[in-house]
Amino acid sequence: MFLKKLKDQEFNQKDFSSEENEESRLSLINRIKNNRRIIKFLQFLVHLTSIDETLIQCGSNSLHVLVQMKVDLKKKNFEKIKIQNTSLVGANFVRCNLSRSELKNVNINGINLNGALLFNCKWKDLRIHELNKLNGHTGYVLSVCFSPDGNKLASGSDDKSIRLWDVKTGQQKAQLFGHLYQVKSVCFSPDGNTLASGSDDKSIRLWDVKTGQQKAQLFGHLYKVKSVCFSPDGNTLASGSDDMSICLWNIATRKIQAKIIGQTMAVDQVIFSPHGNTLASCGGDNSICIWNVQTGQQKAKFNGYSGTVYSVCFSPDGNTLACGSSDKSISLWDVKTEQQKANLDGHSGYVKSICFSLDGNTLVSGSNDQSIRLWDVKLQQQKTQLDGHNDCINSVCFSPDGNILASGSDDKSISLWDVKTGQQKAQLFGHSDTVRSVCFSRDRNTLASGSDDMSICLWNVKTGQQKAQLDGHLYQVKSVCFSPDGNILASGSSDNSTRLWDVKTGQQIAQLDVHDDCINSVCFSPDGSTLASSSADKSICLWVVMTGQKISFVDKKYKDILAQFKEPLFLNNPIPEPNNITIIRISQTPLFQAQGALILKGDFINYEGQDLKQLFKSKGCCFLEDLKQK
Repeated sequence: MFLKKLKDQEFNQKDFSSEENEESRLSLINRIKNNRRIIKFLQFLVHLTSIDETLIQCGSNSLHVLVQMKVDLKKKNFEKIKIQNTSLVGANFVRCNLSRSELKNVNINGINLNGALLFNCKWKDLRIHELNKLNGHTGYVLSVCFSPDGNKLASGSDDKSIRLWDVKTGQQKAQLFGHLYQVKSVCFSPDGNTLASGSDDKSIRLWDVKTGQQKAQLFGHLYKVKSVCFSPDGNTLASGSDDMSICLWNIATRKIQAKIIGQTMAVDQVIFSPHGNTLASCGGDNSICIWNVQTGQQKAKFNGYSGTVYSVCFSPDGNTLACGSSDKSISLWDVKTEQQKANLDGHSGYVKSICFSLDGNTLVSGSNDQSIRLWDVKLQQQKTQLDGHNDCINSVCFSPDGNILASGSDDKSISLWDVKTGQQKAQLFGHSDTVRSVCFSRDRNTLASGSDDMSICLWNVKTGQQKAQLDGHLYQVKSVCFSPDGNILASGSSDNSTRLWDVKTGQQIAQLDVHDDCINSVCFSPDGSTLASSSADKSICLWVVMTGQKISFVDKKYKDILAQFKEPLFLNNPIPEPNNITIIRISQTPLFQAQGALILKGDFINYEGQDLKQLFKSKGCCFLEDLKQK
């Protein structure tokens, strides 16, 4: 009698994995997540599909809910189950028996079938990797970044250009030219009006996102600018360079407020903590340095790496620092205690890029093992793996709402990913060389990209069309960062300069020249009055944004300016600073895992009618029929 009533219920008639039923699904999960009896009953409903086809949708919804709740399904027997019209994204079926199972119209992105039994399966209309490419760059895409509102994606390339893409349509909105070499880093200001770019031309450029015009050109570094980053309030831009220094720039003045020198090799990245009172830097000396922004003094140094530390990223609450290294590992550090909290292993190559989601629960990493991986920070385990590009990826960045991930590649394209499903949503093309850095504006309408073509491009995120191109840098733009109010963009370049740009007009406001080498990173202080820049000259500079003057650590004026950092301004700012510009690789390898899975006969067809057996084989599946033939 109970099962008869269940057949007429909404749970057996609608796809609970769809967006339109999200509220009902979340409500259900919230009510039953701690009820073991109901969880066991859901598993029973899944098995029931093997004998009663009238309950297939009910069983399918049950399995989806179990996957969403991360119920341990490893080593379970799911023989003969029939699942349809649902999503199993991220499902962990390690060593499960799925023999004679039937799947139809099921999203299997991120599914883990390692060691599973897949005998005589009938899987049809599978949803996996619905890829859309953003084509336009003529060189490697080195950096990508979402606008704060998530509507735009910026990409930087070694074609010297920056392109802005419409996230929804995948169309190019604008193309920004000006850099003379690769654009290594791009970053939107918190208000989304300014894009900062850093390049190998040693300069940083600020671009007006609306007009696409260069606002300012900042010189100060002596070598390539590898990273730029705005402070949460947008008043300060930090830049890191191959000159081994970090410069802090005053966005208003386009002058260096301070120059920090302490690392013994090139500074690959600089990043402000959410509160703006701490700056982290990493580089080729196999260490991570933590700096007190007010004093310019080193607070801590994390050692123990056997290789170069390529990327660092603060969690949104500022309590955890994640680090990616050439030793193939990701380490999580407690900022207060300076103790290592965890080590995430899984990549088989250098970890070149890491980034936290807005809620701090997910960490994304990119590696030269040609994969992007999403990690559950609390459980300290891998959630899924994203594949799609066919060459080196130099930057990844979450959209402000955390729903979309953007990646820029050496294949000159930018990919947009749905974080929940792991599917590629769109791909943008436009740059003529490698895209080094991309960054979203706060309103998510514009994306800025920095490229090796020495230019920064502004893109309309909705249409994907290029809006403007900011030219001025003489070499690669390695890092860009918006001021918190979005009016100014700071950029760091290989031309040794940091540049400030008026976001509205696209004109260069100032050029800060102090560094003796490439600028790798730039970042603003929370109130936007101070800019930090790092360079390959082994120094970090602090700049007064209004005057563009460099601040000395012994200067009383410097201390007065940086007194602002005592206030946790970020707590009142719902959108964190764009600090997710770094380097990764992605490939066209299938998304899911199936190492050691045993397959005997059966069908595995996607929704386009493509046979996925070769896909399974490339992931390490063992086809028993092939063994018989031998």
